[in-house]
Amino acid sequence: MTLSRFHRLGLTAAAALIAATSAQAADLDNLQALSQAEFRALSEDLGSALSYKGLVPAESLGIVGFDIGVAATGTTLKNRAILAKAADGSSVPKTLPVTTVRAVKGLPFDLDIGVAVGTVPGTDLRVAGGELRWAILPGSTLMPALALRAAVSSISGVDQLKLRTTSLDLSISKGFLMFTPYAGVGVVQVSAELKDAAALATERERFKQDKVFAGVNLNLGLMNIAVEGDKTGDASSYGLKLGLRF
Repeated sequence: MTLSRFHRLGLTAAAALIAATSAQAADLDNLQALSQAEFRALSEDLGSALSYKGLVPAESLGIVGFDIGVAATGTTLKNRAILAKAADGSSVPKTLPVTTVRAVKGLPFDLDIGVAVGTVPGTDLRVAGGELRWAILPGSTLMPALALRAAVSSISGVDQLKLRTTSLDLSISKGFLMFTPYAGVGVVQVSAELKDAAALATERERFKQDKVFAGVNLNLGLMNIAVEGDKTGDASSYGLKLGLRF
């Protein structure tokens, strides 16, 4: 990837960061007004936006390695009107922002473990997640890295809604000097449960969404930058992470 292309991708992700730190969403306190189809559509959007996003290459950090940073993602909503209805008619952003603090630590046997905790700015919605990643091929000067990752995420702060995602993905990356492009595919399972929703045929929705993602990591020594694009289900996300990686 050329420097100019990385710059353009970085600007796109930076726009998502600005949206994530400045946009105001609304509290989800009118979920009982949704129909079954609307609850399913809302669950699809939230599952896409709040499922775990790694923002790291496939290569293992090694037993002494770590990757820490702050990140923001913005997910373009496919069902914005339904989110507004769930928020009792409040104005909601077209791009749902999520900001997180994250850390990944290298373990023996080419394993990495990571955690991320964050919030949707302007709401009471909180999200926490984690990953366990195994570099099947740890990567070298000549060979790319190949990794299998299992991850989970769950929300809190919304009394009427429980939402949990589990995901499994396979990613590949190859470093070139300070750049490490990466890409992957996977599947996300979403489980959403609505409390006190007598109008619904079922208060729980469970379904799977396909996932594809690609990004690039730029390590400048004292600063590490990662940008990533993700499509989970029908919703697209862009993310930016700033931090340290050793």
